[in-house]
Amino acid sequence: MESTRRSLPQLLTDARRWFEDGLLSAMEATGATPVSPTQAQLFAVLDDHGTTVSELARRTGVTRQTAHQAVHGLVNAGLLVQLPDPSSARRRLIRRTAEGERAHRQATAILDRLEGQLAERIGKGAADALRAALEAPWGEPPASAR
Repeated sequence: MESTRRSLPQLLTDARRWFEDGLLSAMEATGATPVSPTQAQLFAVLDDHGTTVSELARRTGVTRQTAHQAVHGLVNAGLLVQLPDPSSARRRLIRRTAEGERAHRQATAILDRLEGQLAERIGKGAADALRAALEAPWGEPPASAR
Protein backbone atom coordinates (compact mmCIF):
# COMPACT_ATOMS: atom_id res chain seq x y z
CA MET A 1 0.00 0.00 0.00
CA GLU A 2 1.32 3.41 -0.98
CA SER A 3 1.79 5.95 1.82
CA THR A 4 -0.14 9.20 1.54
CA ARG A 5 1.62 10.71 4.52
CA ARG A 6 3.30 13.92 3.43
CA SER A 7 6.77 14.79 4.66
CA LEU A 8 7.34 17.62 7.09
CA PRO A 9 9.26 19.65 4.45
CA GLN A 10 6.24 19.36 2.12
CA LEU A 11 3.92 20.52 4.89
CA LEU A 12 6.20 23.44 5.77
CA THR A 13 6.34 24.44 2.09
CA ASP A 14 2.54 24.40 1.91
CA ALA A 15 2.34 26.48 5.10
CA ARG A 16 4.76 29.03 3.71
CA ARG A 17 2.79 29.17 0.46
CA TRP A 18 -0.43 29.78 2.47
CA PHE A 19 1.15 32.85 4.05
CA GLU A 20 2.70 34.05 0.77
CA ASP A 21 -0.57 33.69 -1.14
CA GLY A 22 -2.49 35.49 1.60
CA LEU A 23 0.09 38.29 1.78
CA LEU A 24 0.36 38.82 -1.97
CA SER A 25 -3.42 38.72 -2.41
CA ALA A 26 -4.00 41.24 0.39
CA MET A 27 -1.25 43.54 -0.91
CA GLU A 28 -2.71 43.40 -4.41
CA ALA A 29 -6.18 44.22 -3.04
CA THR A 30 -4.78 47.45 -1.54
CA GLY A 31 -3.33 48.49 -4.89
CA ALA A 32 0.26 47.87 -3.81
CA THR A 33 2.90 47.23 -6.44
CA PRO A 34 2.65 43.55 -7.43
CA VAL A 35 5.68 41.48 -6.43
CA SER A 36 6.66 37.85 -6.94
CA PRO A 37 7.01 35.42 -4.04
CA THR A 38 10.81 35.59 -4.46
CA GLN A 39 10.71 39.38 -4.27
CA ALA A 40 8.49 39.27 -1.18
CA GLN A 41 10.84 36.80 0.50
CA LEU A 42 13.89 38.89 -0.36
CA PHE A 43 12.17 42.04 0.87
CA ALA A 44 11.41 40.33 4.20
CA VAL A 45 15.04 39.40 4.98
CA LEU A 46 16.50 42.81 4.16
CA ASP A 47 18.31 44.50 7.07
CA ASP A 48 17.28 48.04 7.96
CA HIS A 49 20.87 49.28 7.41
CA GLY A 50 21.15 47.55 4.04
CA THR A 51 22.17 44.14 2.75
CA THR A 52 24.31 42.97 -0.15
CA VAL A 53 22.79 40.94 -2.98
CA SER A 54 25.06 38.00 -2.07
CA GLU A 55 23.77 38.00 1.50
CA LEU A 56 20.16 38.26 0.31
CA ALA A 57 20.75 35.25 -1.95
CA ARG A 58 22.17 33.27 0.97
CA ARG A 59 19.29 34.17 3.30
CA THR A 60 16.61 33.29 0.78
CA GLY A 61 18.31 30.19 -0.58
CA VAL A 62 18.36 31.37 -4.19
CA THR A 63 21.22 31.97 -6.60
CA ARG A 64 22.96 35.33 -6.66
CA GLN A 65 21.58 35.86 -10.17
CA THR A 66 17.99 35.22 -8.99
CA ALA A 67 18.48 37.60 -6.06
CA HIS A 68 19.96 40.23 -8.38
CA GLN A 69 16.96 39.94 -10.74
CA ALA A 70 14.53 40.23 -7.82
CA VAL A 71 16.38 43.29 -6.47
CA HIS A 72 16.42 44.87 -9.94
CA GLY A 73 12.63 44.46 -10.21
CA LEU A 74 12.10 46.00 -6.76
CA VAL A 75 14.45 48.89 -7.56
CA ASN A 76 12.50 49.54 -10.77
CA ALA A 77 9.27 49.46 -8.74
CA GLY A 78 10.66 52.15 -6.44
CA LEU A 79 10.68 49.89 -3.36
CA LEU A 80 14.45 49.40 -3.04
CA VAL A 81 17.55 51.43 -3.76
CA GLN A 82 21.20 50.43 -4.25
CA LEU A 83 23.79 52.49 -2.40
CA PRO A 84 27.57 52.27 -2.07
CA ASP A 85 28.70 50.21 0.95
CA PRO A 86 30.76 52.55 3.16
CA SER A 87 32.93 49.60 4.25
CA SER A 88 33.81 48.43 0.71
CA ALA A 89 34.15 50.33 -2.55
CA ARG A 90 33.30 47.15 -4.50
CA ARG A 91 30.01 46.31 -2.76
CA ARG A 92 26.58 47.91 -2.88
CA LEU A 93 23.97 47.79 -0.17
CA ILE A 94 20.30 47.25 -0.90
CA ARG A 95 17.91 49.32 1.22
CA ARG A 96 14.20 50.05 1.27
CA THR A 97 13.02 53.40 -0.07
CA ALA A 98 10.40 55.41 1.84
CA GLU A 99 7.76 53.65 -0.29
CA GLY A 100 9.47 50.34 0.44
CA GLU A 101 9.31 51.03 4.18
CA ARG A 102 5.59 51.77 3.89
CA ALA A 103 5.03 48.53 1.97
CA HIS A 104 7.09 46.61 4.54
CA ARG A 105 4.98 47.95 7.43
CA GLN A 106 1.82 47.09 5.50
CA ALA A 107 3.08 43.55 4.80
CA THR A 108 3.99 43.06 8.47
CA ALA A 109 0.47 44.07 9.53
CA ILE A 110 -1.06 41.69 6.96
CA LEU A 111 1.13 38.82 8.16
CA ASP A 112 0.06 39.53 11.76
CA ARG A 113 -3.59 39.31 10.66
CA LEU A 114 -2.90 36.07 8.78
CA GLU A 115 -1.31 34.61 11.91
CA GLY A 116 -4.42 35.58 13.85
CA GLN A 117 -6.63 33.94 11.24
CA LEU A 118 -4.53 30.78 11.42
CA ALA A 119 -4.91 30.72 15.21
CA GLU A 120 -8.69 31.01 14.79
CA ARG A 121 -8.69 28.09 12.35
CA ILE A 122 -6.38 25.64 14.13
CA GLY A 123 -6.71 26.96 17.69
CA LYS A 124 -4.54 29.40 19.60
CA GLY A 125 -2.78 26.59 21.48
CA ALA A 126 -1.83 24.81 18.25
CA ALA A 127 -0.63 28.07 16.67
CA ASP A 128 1.44 28.90 19.78
CA ALA A 129 2.91 25.37 19.79
CA LEU A 130 3.75 25.64 16.11
CA ARG A 131 5.53 28.95 16.68
CA ALA A 132 7.42 27.56 19.68
CA ALA A 133 8.55 24.50 17.70
CA LEU A 134 9.75 26.61 14.79
CA GLU A 135 11.53 29.11 17.06
CA ALA A 136 13.32 26.40 19.06
CA PRO A 137 16.99 25.93 18.19
CA TRP A 138 17.25 22.90 15.89
CA GLY A 139 21.04 22.89 15.65
CA GLU A 140 22.95 21.99 12.54
CA PRO A 141 21.46 19.34 10.24
CA PRO A 142 22.94 15.89 10.85
CA ALA A 143 25.88 15.02 8.63
CA SER A 144 24.18 11.75 7.76
CA ALA A 145 20.45 11.09 7.78
CA ARG A 146 20.89 7.29 7.97
